[in-house]
Amino acid sequence: MLGLLAGLMIGAVGIGGVILVPALVYFGGIPIHLAIAAAMMSYVLTGLIGTLVYTSKKSIRWSMAGWLCAGAMPAALAGALAAGRASPLVLEVLIGLLTVASGVHALPASPAGDGTRSNAVSSPALGFIGAVTGFGSALSGTGGPLILVPILMWLELPVLTAIALSQAIQLPIALLATAANFSSGNLDPTLGVLLAAGLAIGTFVGARVAHAVPRPALRRAVAIVLVVVGASIAIKVIARLFA
Repeated sequence: MLGLLAGLMIGAVGIGGVILVPALVYFGGIPIHLAIAAAMMSYVLTGLIGTLVYTSKKSIRWSMAGWLCAGAMPAALAGALAAGRASPLVLEVLIGLLTVASGVHALPASPAGDGTRSNAVSSPALGFIGAVTGFGSALSGTGGPLILVPILMWLELPVLTAIALSQAIQLPIALLATAANFSSGNLDPTLGVLLAAGLAIGTFVGARVAHAVPRPALRRAVAIVLVVVGASIAIKVIARLFA
C-alpha cells in the first residue's frame, strides 16, 4: 500500500518517493539504511515504467536527459556509498528537510515551471544538476524526481517537461545506487521487490493522471501531504534529541 501511494505521487507530480523511506522507518520499523537501499531498488522499475510512459507521450527531451544522466550516474554511486556510512539521525534530518522543502515548493498554484522555456539550460549545467540529483537521491533514498523537479521548475522549464526528465534520470540513478547498496550489504532484495510492485502500479496510473488532471489541484494536494510528513519527521527527531 505504501508503495502504491508513493508510486501514484511519483508518476503524477514526480515528488512522491520522499514518503517511502519515512513510512518504512516509522510505520514498518525498518532500519533507515535498509529502507533507503530497498527504496532505491524499487525505483529501478518505476524509473523504467515512467520513462516508457512519458516517452510514449513524447514528453521527454532526450537531448537534455542525456546530459542529466551523465552527471547523475557516478554521483549516484558516491551517494549510495555515503549513505551506508552516514548516521541514521543525519539521514532522518536530511529526508525531513527534503520533504518539507519539496512540499513548500509545490504549494504555489502557478509555479515558475509552468513557463515555456525550452533548451536554454547549458549542457555543463545539466551535467552538474544531474550530479547533484544523483548524489542527493542515492544518499536520501528519495528518488531523483524529488530533487530534479524543483530545480528544473526554478529554471523555468514547463512542469510536464521537468517531471518527464525526472523519470528518465531515475532509472540510471536507481540501478547504480542499488549496485552500491548491494555491495555494502545494506540491500534486502525481497523488500525491494515488494516495494517495486506497488510503486510500479502507482507510477503507471500516476503518469496518466498527470496528463488528465488539472495541475494546480494536483500539486496542492501532494504539497500538503509532503509538508505534513516532513513536519512529522522533524518533530520526531527533535523529540529524540531532547528526550
